[in-house]
Amino acid sequence: MNPLDLLPSELGPRTFALVAGVEKYEISRHWNLRGPARDALRFARWLTGPGGVPPGHVRLLLSPLDDPDSLDWSASAGLEALRDTHRPATEANTKSVLFNELPACDGDVLVIFWAGHGYTEPLRGDLMLPSADARTGQILHLNLDSALRWWRTSLVKREVFRYQAALVDACRVDAPREARWNFGANDYGGGATVPGRRQFRLYASREGEAAKNDAERGAGRFTEELLAELGERPVHEAVSGLADTARSIHRTFLGLRARGEGWQLPQFVVDRNWDASSFLDDDVPGMAPPGAGRLDQSAWDGLGELFEDRDLPRCAYEAYLWAFKAAGCAAPARGGLPGDSLLEVVQDLDERHGGPGGVPLAVPFVRFLGEQGAAGDEQWAARVRDWVRATRERLGLPALPPPPPPARKTALHVRLETPPGGEDGFLARMWLRREATEHIWESEGEPVRLDAVRDALVRHLGAVAKAWGADAEAGRLSAAVERIEFHVPYELLDLDFDQWQVPRGPGGRTRPLGVIYQVVVRCPQEREDTGAEWRGKWRWLWAQGGRHPDAVRVVADADADDGLGMELGAGAAPACVLAHTRAGARTSAVVEAVLEGGVPVALWRRGASPAGAGRAGGPGAAQAAPDGLAYGGAGRAGGGGGVGGIGGAGGAGGTGDVGPDGSPGDLLALLAPAGEDGRPPDPGALDVLALPARVRAVRRAAAVAGAGAPAGDRRQPPGGDRLVLLWDDPDDTLILRSLA
Repeated sequence: MNPLDLLPSELGPRTFALVAGVEKYEISRHWNLRGPARDALRFARWLTGPGGVPPGHVRLLLSPLDDPDSLDWSASAGLEALRDTHRPATEANTKSVLFNELPACDGDVLVIFWAGHGYTEPLRGDLMLPSADARTGQILHLNLDSALRWWRTSLVKREVFRYQAALVDACRVDAPREARWNFGANDYGGGATVPGRRQFRLYASREGEAAKNDAERGAGRFTEELLAELGERPVHEAVSGLADTARSIHRTFLGLRARGEGWQLPQFVVDRNWDASSFLDDDVPGMAPPGAGRLDQSAWDGLGELFEDRDLPRCAYEAYLWAFKAAGCAAPARGGLPGDSLLEVVQDLDERHGGPGGVPLAVPFVRFLGEQGAAGDEQWAARVRDWVRATRERLGLPALPPPPPPARKTALHVRLETPPGGEDGFLARMWLRREATEHIWESEGEPVRLDAVRDALVRHLGAVAKAWGADAEAGRLSAAVERIEFHVPYELLDLDFDQWQVPRGPGGRTRPLGVIYQVVVRCPQEREDTGAEWRGKWRWLWAQGGRHPDAVRVVADADADDGLGMELGAGAAPACVLAHTRAGARTSAVVEAVLEGGVPVALWRRGASPAGAGRAGGPGAAQAAPDGLAYGGAGRAGGGGGVGGIGGAGGAGGTGDVGPDGSPGDLLALLAPAGEDGRPPDPGALDVLALPARVRAVRRAAAVAGAGAPAGDRRQPPGGDRLVLLWDDPDDTLILRSLA
């Protein structure tokens, strides 16, 4: 049954609409096109005429090429009434209508009609509709997909606008990437998703396609067909039958394409009708969708108790993906969780079609949480398993495969502290982290030089490798050390731990530590004042699966001002900062801002500052260990690795890599090389959670490229052996007594 049938037949008085037509753009006369304003007027005529919508319920935004008074307002009394109330289609007017005026109204149906230019955002595919005041350097626009996400949330009163339809006559081509075509990022946020609120979207073309506009007739081809389908039907009949209308328009355009008269194909952005059933394929023989298993009220009641005040666990995104695999169906193409709470994620899963066995997708998701998301809370895990068992029995569900076991990784942690009395050397401790934590070495309260720390590290890496080999011979494959994490004071963050030479192979051969292992640095003692931001950003990053358009922030010299730390800490994003800085003071400022803002991950190049440019209060003079290892002030010659503050001094050749124009080397290009089209990668495409492995790969490539090159000539990849990766995982930080 169509749920709109339950609404009154006279639905016009309960319908509100935004109708926009943009023909003239400030950015360039080449953007102007004739037709969208007339299309918007014709759609408004249908709404206020046969549709039965009061003119006061329609917000009309027009930016025509000609004087608005030259348009034909005489088609209906409704249009005459709108003649005095329409406004220009600017970004401010659009946002005022969508986020202030219409949400305050009391209605059942929201209709959005937009005609004009359209571009798709490259990462999420959001449709961006430029407004009339779009201009070079700042293309003001409406992010329609973000706006529709906002309209599904609790920021719109729960009891109103249960049905929302967006009809768009615009292109959906990729947004230009040149700097002057700057769309920026419009994400309007939102509250909690409101169950039962439905949306229907019909676009004039598929992604990557242009929408045909007949300039001579002043009409969009899609709008022509849409209005022909709507005819003289009232709003209730027209909105209820949108799925049939969409099919009919689609068949019409297929015919146009077959006859060579058109190329675009209107696309159904969601594959469900108003009653949440599939309508794309139900008229194709043999393509009936599988039955959609749904949770019953008892299951929801139980989840309400289980998930109340429960934060998203670290494994939530992994559990979300596994739910689709366990049910035998494909996961969504776009990454990240669909909500900010466990109940929102379950709501999304419950509204989707399950696999061929009819298993509600929420059930394997919850089972995964019970296995891996309890975080030591065995009582809660037992309650989760009881819920899964009871739900399966009550709904008659088949047995589920067990979730995969968590990945077993071994990390060796090295903690260094500055002696309280200012003595030379450091207090040190090491521990191994697998399923449990094993302390393996400590400096016993006496400061030691860095060469002693390195020697102890080499010994214990050898002992672990020997034990791993014995286990392998016995058939018990435990994890060898994969990552080495250095917990250090701020002043040592730039030290070249990854370049420490360790034995490798016969004949006394050595290799840099960072070529063999993932080597990261940490500074957890600097997180005391920003613990909430630090943990919040880390949870958010995991909920996105490591990728999100806003996850990575690229910071240049010009951005490193006094307010950067506050800016970085203002929200969940960014969770990673790439420092494209050359001046040492700027690099130091960026790293301080990273710590102040609670950002858990950062990457910069070592050795890009003048000698002694230390943090206030940090050691500034060089101190050399007996074997030549250096910390503070000037770095080892040719190594680019001093630490008189972040960046220290590079010694010979250690001033950081620069391009032919003198600009700093592109870290993003180093981590994610350009694609076949030659375009530079986007920060949002970077998998932050894979950075330790990716940085090790870059270091290995630099070592291979430099092996046969003349001394000091390491050009491929540039700077691969000078990367510093800050990786502060709050879920893997021990609360230890001070070594002092």
